Amino acid sequence: MSALQNVLSRMTGTPLIFDGAMGTMIYEKGVFIQTCYDELCLTEPGLILGIHEQYAQAGAQVLETNSFGANRIKLRAYGLAEKVADINRAAARLARQAAGTTLYVAGSVGPCTQGGQVITGRDMAEVEAAFREQMEALTEEGVDLLLLETFSDLKELQLAARVARERGVPVLASFAVDDDGETAAGTPAEKMAAALEKDPHVDVIGLNCGTGPAGIYEALLKVLPVAGKPVIVMPNAGMPREIGGRTLYLANPEYFTEYAKKFIELGVRGIGGCCGVHPAHIATAARAVRGLSGVRKHVEVTTRQQAPAQKPAIPTAAKSRLAAKICSGQKVTSVEILPPRAGDFSNMLAKVRRCHEAGVDAINIPDGPRASARVSPMITALVILREVGIEPVVHYCCRDRNLIGMQSDLLGGYAVGLVNYLIITGDPPKLGNCPEATGVFDVDSIGLTSVVHNLNSGWDIGGSPVDPPTGIFIGVGANPCAVDLEREIDRYFQKIEAGAEFAITQPVFDEKALFRFLDRVEKHSKRVPVLAGVWPLLSYRNAEFMNNEVPGVMVPREILERMARCETREESQRTGIEIARAICEKIHERVAGFQVCAPLNNVEIALSVLRKGEGREI
Repeated sequence: MSALQNVLSRMTGTPLIFDGAMGTMIYEKGVFIQTCYDELCLTEPGLILGIHEQYAQAGAQVLETNSFGANRIKLRAYGLAEKVADINRAAARLARQAAGTTLYVAGSVGPCTQGGQVITGRDMAEVEAAFREQMEALTEEGVDLLLLETFSDLKELQLAARVARERGVPVLASFAVDDDGETAAGTPAEKMAAALEKDPHVDVIGLNCGTGPAGIYEALLKVLPVAGKPVIVMPNAGMPREIGGRTLYLANPEYFTEYAKKFIELGVRGIGGCCGVHPAHIATAARAVRGLSGVRKHVEVTTRQQAPAQKPAIPTAAKSRLAAKICSGQKVTSVEILPPRAGDFSNMLAKVRRCHEAGVDAINIPDGPRASARVSPMITALVILREVGIEPVVHYCCRDRNLIGMQSDLLGGYAVGLVNYLIITGDPPKLGNCPEATGVFDVDSIGLTSVVHNLNSGWDIGGSPVDPPTGIFIGVGANPCAVDLEREIDRYFQKIEAGAEFAITQPVFDEKALFRFLDRVEKHSKRVPVLAGVWPLLSYRNAEFMNNEVPGVMVPREILERMARCETREESQRTGIEIARAICEKIHERVAGFQVCAPLNNVEIALSVLRKGEGREI
């Protein structure tokens, strides 16, 4: 298979992980910025090889050569114009040494012009010759593709692509945009992408540098509709800040990774990083992307119907007090409380009792929230049920157990009185108590919903009878703010067809997004009650975290600005409660109830949102 077929066909599978910043890493090794970083391939090969090896160990699948400015025009300023071939060949050899036979090597080629400069007719011949000289050296050393990166002038980028096509390797043409989605030359991202889409010399379109993950995300929304070719993104690690005389990028690996997952959800075929992105960013993103990749094929679950000889299935309204209240059309309330980290339940039980006394209908128990380990949610739920008497809703995640273990859990949980479940696929393992843990994902939430429906119908996963059948009240998740809303709605309908009986949304901050979602899903012939997730914000930082790092959550700009105006902790908390109350009041008529998070396990905040004990409930 040729390199062209190899790399491009690889992109049609799981997204490729590119490496991160080279210049940032060199600078942090103590090399002055006046130094020609490209020449270090000759003068400090061990330093450059070590950086490549760090990215390879972090999980990068594509290593970029340290040759971004290694063209004759740029090297002339350092008196190195005659070393073009030597520098580029050395750059390719070092990257290949680190890549071995299992990783790809991308020949990095930057523009010959300065940022924002537009190439003129009289410069064309010189620039073309400079590109050709550099690309010949890179490809003769066996790079797998040519990465034309951080361009701002469309004409120069297309010239570079035309020269690159002569070398017979894949051509990735990438341009830089600012926070407004424009290049330094003032060209909108979508115009750049549309031109590259039509360009026969370009195989892959890229966005890199210029802005951080949030800025790239906004540009990507405009680029993808006009790009049929694969798209890769390599943002900076946020925006740079001057600290102690040094320029630093402060976006942490978790922040970077949450956007990497959003990019993949949008449909990009490659993720990497530019200025400020370290191996830690790539390692965290690589773990998350592997979990999202879909490499593991789900076990197929066939929905079975109740056999006439079996005992009749339990009607939904008869399954639990929560189910009966929802089926009667009454509004229900639940509060989400985290399981403890150790075996002392006393503090958590005190909070649960407070909710029970205030009239809350159920307690939601997350399963491994944020891919971190706590006391089993089923054990926690059983303690709550036996010690307090309020009904728990057990979140059950597909990530951590195989199909046999999941069925055993559900049968055992039902046998001891745990009836209400929220079936979720779960976040891929990335960080938390066990950062190297792997996800199982025998089935996703749709498949597990079918498993539970089969148990309710009297059949296990092997087709053997379950007598008597279970009476599990089946809940599923819903995301009204999904980036790909069509896919989310299609999956939601599949969950209903699989046997879902109610749904709980991600935290709602934009009632219009919820209404758009409900308008669509209420057209289904099998409608199920929907409970709205509600999250009272604690601070502007909390609002930013929710917006940037919690999958499926979007906080509108006006709410972010309102939280930013709060001057004290008390004012922030009060404002967060007011925002949550206002959202509940706006959506009250369209939902079956509310699941309110207790931030930092502070149930008084959740009860304040519900106005429990205040004489006027939502």
